[in-house]
Amino acid sequence: MRVAIDIRRAGDYGVGTYIRNTLYHLGRIDAESNYMLIGTRKHFEEVGPLPENFELLEYAAEPGTLRTHLHLPLVLDRERVDLLHMPWFYAPAVTTCRLLITVHDMTDILHAPRAGSPLVHAGRLYFAKRALNKAVRIVTVSQASKRELARGFQVPEEKVEVIYNALDDRFSREPFPADADRILERLAVADPFVLYAGNIKPQKNLARLIEAFAVAKAELAAEGKFSNLKLVVIGDELAKHPDLRRAVVRTRLREDVRFLGFVQHNVLRAFYARARAFLFPSLYEGFGLPPLEAMAHGTPVVASSVSSLPEVLGQAALLVNPENVFDIARGIRQVLTDEDLRTELVRRGYEQMRRYSWERSARQLLEVYRASVPA
Repeated sequence: MRVAIDIRRAGDYGVGTYIRNTLYHLGRIDAESNYMLIGTRKHFEEVGPLPENFELLEYAAEPGTLRTHLHLPLVLDRERVDLLHMPWFYAPAVTTCRLLITVHDMTDILHAPRAGSPLVHAGRLYFAKRALNKAVRIVTVSQASKRELARGFQVPEEKVEVIYNALDDRFSREPFPADADRILERLAVADPFVLYAGNIKPQKNLARLIEAFAVAKAELAAEGKFSNLKLVVIGDELAKHPDLRRAVVRTRLREDVRFLGFVQHNVLRAFYARARAFLFPSLYEGFGLPPLEAMAHGTPVVASSVSSLPEVLGQAALLVNPENVFDIARGIRQVLTDEDLRTELVRRGYEQMRRYSWERSARQLLEVYRASVPA
């Protein structure tokens, strides 16, 4: 079996985590198939060392471009590829080999980006529908996403296989940073804090989170608790998001909300471990890895009660209504002050994150590969 896998987003968050961990475990369990990894030398190096049956198929054009749509199929024909695995929607418009797509979520397809033109969004929607129709199999990362595929794109449920994500292997392979406290000191973080980490997009609901933090902080201060509590946001610079800047100004929290942008992996781990709570009131998630990452560091989680999060987090998080500022504030206040609840959430969190395994997911994916290619 000759399988081509597009790795041109191997350095990204989310999709990149999926690509790197999937390939690492495929390399450990499958020595028979030939894997051609579509991307550049930089992408190949980001994936890490792999066995000899994995080789780079040098391809520099960006995903979703006209060149990819028209030229990549010719390259795949030349290499006699049996199956093309695209770890996102943007598959070439025409391929002679069989196509498998992994759908992580449908944010960029169902909701037009603010900066994009309606014509560009219509084109993306057209190619997404075309790819979903052409794919012999579709892998998605939660039952919630499977239902959305059926509802939003009329994809037959029997065509979709749910294979869960898992905690990035780096959390188990790399030791916890011994200088975690010094890392926080260097960034001038000395007060107790609650944490959000992840992409900053409208569905992440950060404006409401800031408002809810303001409510919770005021209530706690009135009770004589956590008067110096801070909210730390890791994921992007505040200057890029004027709506969040306005929320910070409106709630008079300029000294209490820190936006740190993207940080290195060891820095992120230090923040996960030292946070008093991890907050994730997202309106929509295909899976939702950051709460599991926080759980792996012994940090209690307050998360949204909608989309895939109840499915993925189970009873290990305190779930709140993400559209109600006061319910989010209630969750923040409760997880900070109820020690019995904190202890129980930490215990359940360790158990929950162990339910997910990249090795098991890779074995399931390999079965889908084999079922997709006639013997």
